[in-house]
Amino acid sequence: MATDARTGLTPMIDSLGAYVLPGRVSDPRAAVGEAKTIEHLGLGTVWISERYGTKDLGVLTGAISQATTQPKIASGISHFLFRHPLSMASMAMTAQSLSNGRFILGIGRSVGPMFSSVGLPAMTNVVLADCADMYRRLTCGERVRYDGAAGKFPAMRLGDTPDVTPPPIYFAAIGPNSMDLAGTHFDGLITHPFLTVDAVRRAATKARRAAEVVGKDPAALRVVATVVVAPDLPLAQEEAMIGGRAVTYFQIPKFGELLAKVNEFDIDEVEKLRAHPKLVGIKGSADNVFTKDELGEVGRSLPKHWLESAAAVGSAGHCAKRLQEYLNAGADELILHGATPELLGPTISHFRANK
Repeated sequence: MATDARTGLTPMIDSLGAYVLPGRVSDPRAAVGEAKTIEHLGLGTVWISERYGTKDLGVLTGAISQATTQPKIASGISHFLFRHPLSMASMAMTAQSLSNGRFILGIGRSVGPMFSSVGLPAMTNVVLADCADMYRRLTCGERVRYDGAAGKFPAMRLGDTPDVTPPPIYFAAIGPNSMDLAGTHFDGLITHPFLTVDAVRRAATKARRAAEVVGKDPAALRVVATVVVAPDLPLAQEEAMIGGRAVTYFQIPKFGELLAKVNEFDIDEVEKLRAHPKLVGIKGSADNVFTKDELGEVGRSLPKHWLESAAAVGSAGHCAKRLQEYLNAGADELILHGATPELLGPTISHFRANK
């Protein structure tokens, strides 16, 4: 892979990023090496999927910011209210300063039980919009007083703010109302894994129209599509990476139906999946019970065309072409999910060759 003779670094592809530590992990230390691999490949963003216990966003961002110099560092995703608004703003501004302006805060809604189980308010669109507003005001150094759906915060202000531009804030969305919210209250949209190319096209169009309605420049809204990639893998690994991961999304009550609906898939297939003996009785996410490897066989219960049309799977060359299809559908950037960074080299080479 060619490097810049002056800097010794690989030229960046701003339209591609990749996760470190995809899925469940017991040891977060590999994140630093994976981030270095992402930089070596020339990908534009290191994405962190926060998971409480082993993938704390602030800690990982701090480590990665000192181990890399080029790629942006983004959460895909974190959640409002799991950190106090002042703590969230403080973490974001510290990360932005440590990384020399490379941090992006990605926020998601998640599911209701996650918030109620820890005593937090329901994550409604009003709460999301209000939290985004508080975040922006705090990171700009304002004093904030709030009493509303997100809670009661009598007086908040960062004691010191570094001399950096506040990090942009993206919103991970699936349904049409959430697409509108991304366009109206956030700087970017992150689409969910396992959306088809057509579903991403519809999402990008809807979010940008919503931005335009409220007087924002629709072209300024950055659309980031998450694409699960499994290039040149043995069948068992492919089934775990694609089928096993898909199961963890489609089997979640209500969530699976919504994901099928936005893809224009047959919703009845979701109930067939949940009837699998391994999934019977699971009320939350199977991801909290099984690893993706353990769910690979369960993934065979999903229609094959779902997995083929909503992911990039097969040869590295084919995966590279699929990535370009997502970009052509209106995405500005792709998060390469599933495969760890060291498996992405051939796909990136094909992608560069086809540009």
